[in-house]
Amino acid sequence: MTLRLSVIGTGYLGATHAACMAELGFDVIGLDVVPEKVELLNSGEVPFYEPELNEVLQRNIDAGRLTFTTSFAQAAEFADIHFICVGTPQQAGSYAADLSQVFGSVESLAPHLSPTDLVVGKSTVPVGTADQIAAMLKISAPGVEVAWNPEFLREGFAVQDTLAPDRLVIGVRSPEAETKLREVYASMIEKEIPFLVTDFPTAELVKVAANSFLATKISFINAMAEVCEAAGADVVQLAEAIGYDTRIGNRFLAAGLGFGGGCLPKDIRAFMARAGELGAEEALTFLREVDQINLRRRSHTVDLARKELGGELRDKTICMFGATFKPDSDDVRDSPALDVAVALANAGANVVVHDPKGTVNAERVYPTLTYSTEVMKAAVGADLIIHGTEWMEYREIDPATLAGVVSQKNIIDARNKLDLSLWRSAGWNIRALGRPVA
Repeated sequence: MTLRLSVIGTGYLGATHAACMAELGFDVIGLDVVPEKVELLNSGEVPFYEPELNEVLQRNIDAGRLTFTTSFAQAAEFADIHFICVGTPQQAGSYAADLSQVFGSVESLAPHLSPTDLVVGKSTVPVGTADQIAAMLKISAPGVEVAWNPEFLREGFAVQDTLAPDRLVIGVRSPEAETKLREVYASMIEKEIPFLVTDFPTAELVKVAANSFLATKISFINAMAEVCEAAGADVVQLAEAIGYDTRIGNRFLAAGLGFGGGCLPKDIRAFMARAGELGAEEALTFLREVDQINLRRRSHTVDLARKELGGELRDKTICMFGATFKPDSDDVRDSPALDVAVALANAGANVVVHDPKGTVNAERVYPTLTYSTEVMKAAVGADLIIHGTEWMEYREIDPATLAGVVSQKNIIDARNKLDLSLWRSAGWNIRALGRPVA
């Protein structure tokens, strides 16, 4: 292989992309502006938890295919193709995406680029961003082309999703850019992974459209959970029944506490903001209700906790099982479980949080909560347990053993993953979102 790659930004997306491109056999240099992160990565350690990634990273560092730097000049001199993988968080006080890292990275890279280089965006951005970057580079780095190659990673499955994606999408303006990206992804194309070539706007829209659909499906079943609770029906059985319809399918029909993380919430909000700027605001008004349904699950869980504890939360001890927004991750961004924990604490409850991987990150964001590294110790003296993140560890807990350490055998299954009959047979009062009361 002759092409050499740089990856700008080493968060979940960038670190994974850099390691996996090296795994495919390319020489790769990753760049980050945080020296401590670069030092850690060069030592073979990932600064966050992602299954399999540490092994892939270390293997390719040892093979001499992967290194990391803080120097834009070094990255530009080393590589022919440069992947922009920086964050696009939600702007403070706005739904819109903050693109400062995207534009800042391009500005820092541009003076060092060669005219034959290709800059490839992977960050999730508002439609129109690629055109803006192309216009910037036309002035600051004549000859350099731009392409857009959206990512579709799931935290907890990022390595798998990079090396064996459902599809590859590239937005290009020239046959030369397409040829280069076909070379990058040649091994995947040979495996008949769909390879879609589009224009810039379509490529930018694919990720946010996909996330909006998934968020809508999750919020739909959670809206059905609200109706099921009012009617005395069972949302789990309802989801199973409608999921057999091949037009609907059963994925993303798990009712519960709703979605969180660094992608779905901010992406659908940024999509709404950009649609408004384009004059298409009415097309996405339904996403406002999707967002609101999702947030209502959190407040509803707080209300249910209050009800289960006799109408009063003050001075009650509540144990939250889970701090991350999903299992197999240490990411606590917009975590529904943590959001509920904070609301309970603000209402006067004594909240103890346990998570297999996310405790350090959670404590950094919410230092006023109490944390425990051992699940049984976290539950000692609890008046109520809330199952907030569906880690397998919680699903495998013996209800009888747990009963021996709590003050009251009350549990809310906010993820609908526990065996209700098993817990009830052990004497627990268990409530599950969208399911009938025993």
